[in-house]
This record gives sequence, structure tokens and C-alpha cells, in this order.
Amino acid sequence: MQRAYRYRFYPTTEQETLLRRTLGCTRLVYNMALAARTQAWYENQERVGYAQTSSMLTSWKKQEELSFLNEVSCVPLQQGLRNLQKAFANFWAGRAKYPNFKKKHNGGSAEFTKSAFRWKNGQVFLAKCSEHLPIRWSRQIPENCTPSTITVKLDARGRWYVSLLVDDHTIKPFPKTDKSIGLDVGINSLIATSDGEKITNPKHFKRLHKKLRRVQKVLSRKKKGSNNRQKARLKVAKVHAHITDTRKDFLHKLTTQLVRENQTIVVEDLAIKNMVKNHKLALAISDASWGELTRQLDYKCQWYGRDLIKIDRWFPSSKRCGNCGHIVDKMPLDIREWKCPECGIIHDRDINASQNILAAGLAVSVCGANIRPDNHKVEGQLRKSRSRSGGRRPRYANGFAETGRKQKPKS
Repeated sequence: MQRAYRYRFYPTTEQETLLRRTLGCTRLVYNMALAARTQAWYENQERVGYAQTSSMLTSWKKQEELSFLNEVSCVPLQQGLRNLQKAFANFWAGRAKYPNFKKKHNGGSAEFTKSAFRWKNGQVFLAKCSEHLPIRWSRQIPENCTPSTITVKLDARGRWYVSLLVDDHTIKPFPKTDKSIGLDVGINSLIATSDGEKITNPKHFKRLHKKLRRVQKVLSRKKKGSNNRQKARLKVAKVHAHITDTRKDFLHKLTTQLVRENQTIVVEDLAIKNMVKNHKLALAISDASWGELTRQLDYKCQWYGRDLIKIDRWFPSSKRCGNCGHIVDKMPLDIREWKCPECGIIHDRDINASQNILAAGLAVSVCGANIRPDNHKVEGQLRKSRSRSGGRRPRYANGFAETGRKQKPKS
């Protein structure tokens, strides 16, 4: 199983000069190829692929004004073109937006394949570097594992990182357990579990928002192109990096604990990109980082032999009574507790939702189909269900069927 090991390193003056030149050339080639592909499409409706841009790179190197491209390894330049090809493939498939030009002050990265580095005695020697990278080995790579790809990255704060991609044979599944859990994500509580526990949202951005505003105001007053503006920009980048680092650290610890303690984890398949279009909740949703939470749960469950089940986003987890199954018509976000009009049980909104998510996920694992309430019909989806099942919608043991309705923002 492939796994990336990321480390901080502190290059020498000579290494930093070469690496910065490599990052700059990689960014330039990427932007020139993107401009050429964009121009070809708008002028001639022609799609330019990786092979054509690779030929362009060869011709660019022969030009006198671009001769400095020969001073760095050609592998990162080719990998940049391959990454551009992947970006266009995702765009044409509808998975991403049109590729953007890379900016200088966002740092940058360079990818080295096996032909552009040496792995000797546990040290990394990059192409055209006489000395090994001075890496701070916070953890050791497993024995008998050799990196297949090395990525060098400079972040906006000015920190250097190296990522080693290896085939890790040491990853072993966690001991099996009978415990299952449903998770309902929110804003005040990051997650509510079906066990009745609520994990408070640290709100990393909100906690440092005042400091960020202060340093951004200082940056706005500096003259463009001056050294003082560069110093102020690094201070802004430092605050952003602190927010990102603390958020990732918290999520890694939380997701690892959830995966270790539970055999089955059930979450909702939320359309987060659509939900952040609500400008009143966009900042809070982005700060909570639900997408990163789900992404970490996804790959960690694959690593450690756990099951991650994603139920349909239209499932009314908050409106459905977990005791009798009654579904109320409306559930505004300001209602945190509600009483079921049928059975009279008082529910905590988030805990009840997580319990419904768990029940729906277990039904999915048994029935192998999406879970939706049968009393909210959508005509188009109803026709699809009929065509698949011969005129009759599939109904499951819990009374759910495949229909849907408009999604509301999670609380």
C-alpha cells in the first residue's frame, strides 16, 4: 500500500538556490503550457495534450531567453506538464474547475521520480545536488522501503518539506471490534456521535481571526514591491499556516481515534461545495473542514481494515424520530431539541441525527442500496426506480425507499 512520509528539511544556501530555481522553472513551464492550451482552445477549438506540451518544452529550452530551463533537472518540468494534464482531465470530466495559473508567492512544489534522485544509506540526493538533503527525521521510513517519488515543497511561510512516497508493507489492520458508530457533523459541535457524545468544534479560524485581521491590515499599508511588504506578507502567511496546522493536527488525532475504536463508521455524503454557497454559513463550514474529516476517515478505514459507509445526502436524519420513525415536516436550525408528536420522546437534534445515520448505514450495508424516506417523492427519481425494479420501488425492512428532496445546511 502506498504511503507518503512528510518531513521538514533545512537546505543549505546552495541547495536552496537550486531548489528555488527549480520551483520557479516548474511554475513557469506549467503556466506557459496552460497559456498555450488555453489559446489553442479559444482560437482553434483544439485540445492540446501532454505530448504536444512536452514537445513545446523541448523547443522552449532551445530559445536563448529560456536557456535557464536547462540549469535544472528536466524531471520536475515534465512532472509539472503531467500534473497539468491531470488537471485538464479532471476539468473535462466535471470533477474540477478550469486550471489556474500558479502564483509565485504561494510557494510551489517539484516532483522527482526515480531517475532524478538517489536513495543511499537512508539519505536523499536530488539531481544536480552534490549533498544530501538535511532532513529532520521525525520518524523513520519502514525497513526495505525505497521511495518511488520524492516531492519537494515550499509553503507560503517559507518552510521546506519533502514527501517520500513508498510502498509501505508495515500497515496492518486494527484488531476487529463489534462497535459501530454514526457521525453527524455540525458547526457548534464538530461531530455528534450515536453514542451520545459531542465533540466541540475548536473553530481554529475564528480563534485567530483578530490576529489575522491585524497583520492583514499592516500588509495592506505596505508599498508593493518593498522589503517591508515581503516581511508583512510572511507574517500573514505565518498566521494562515498556524490555522491550517492546528486544524489538521486536531482532525488527524480525532479520525485516528474514531477508526481505532470502531469497526463501522457511518457518515452522510454531503455536497459541501453546494453548501458553502450559503454565504451566511460558508465561513463556518469551511473552518469546520468537514471534507477533510471525511477524507481522512476514508483512507484510514482502507488502511486499517475498517468500513466507512456514506448514506444518501437527502436522508432526513434530523427530522426523523429515532424511536418511532415519524418524520416532521420542518426542522429549523435554531431548534436544538424537539419532542416527537407521535411517541412523545424528547430528542437532542444532533444525537438523534447521528443515531438515524447509524441505523441507515447499517441498513445500507445489509441491503446494498441508498436509503431515503418513502414519504417524500421526487418524480424523476421515482421513474428511475421503476425502470430498475420493473415498476415497483424497492422497499427495505426499515420502510425506506429511494426518493429525495432538497438538502438544507447542516447545523
